[in-house]
Amino acid sequence: MNHDDLTAAVAALTREVQVLRAEAEIRRLQARYMFLCDTPCPEPGCADDAARIEKILELYTEDAVWEGVGAYYDNQFGRSVGKDAIRRHFQGFWGQKRDPALILNVHYLTSEQIHVRGDEADGQWVHMQPWIFSDGSSLIRSSRLNNLFRRVDGVWKVSRTRTENVFVAPMPPNWAESLPSASVLMAA
Repeated sequence: MNHDDLTAAVAALTREVQVLRAEAEIRRLQARYMFLCDTPCPEPGCADDAARIEKILELYTEDAVWEGVGAYYDNQFGRSVGKDAIRRHFQGFWGQKRDPALILNVHYLTSEQIHVRGDEADGQWVHMQPWIFSDGSSLIRSSRLNNLFRRVDGVWKVSRTRTENVFVAPMPPNWAESLPSASVLMAA
């Protein structure tokens, strides 16, 4: 292999490693977002929802968009632009006293696709989540995510969360057992 071929091979491997690292960082970023949205929240230092919301906002660019699209989610979630609007969106969700109270909500991601283009990327997932309420009622939701990401000062951030309903279905009452009232997963 001559010098030019070696230089080209090293450059190609460097680009490939950069893409693989970006994909891994984006995968962790998306998973962290879902982790922070779980109930009970497993993140230490999230004793209240205000702390949780601020940790979620750390994952977003300043000009980020959070939106629900499609016939079902347009009316339910709408569109929030910028961190202040996204904060209000989450305060509206977690700031409400619900009766019955939401006691369990866990996010499962699948069907991942991530496409990196330099300092920008998009990712698609299918996500499912059971919702269990204090009165024993529950439902399961599924949605498709089509999110955008941007590297800001060397750190990948979410620049758009877009979710579209696939289905919402009731579950039989009291189908789940042994529900945690709090998470101790990350406790010291």
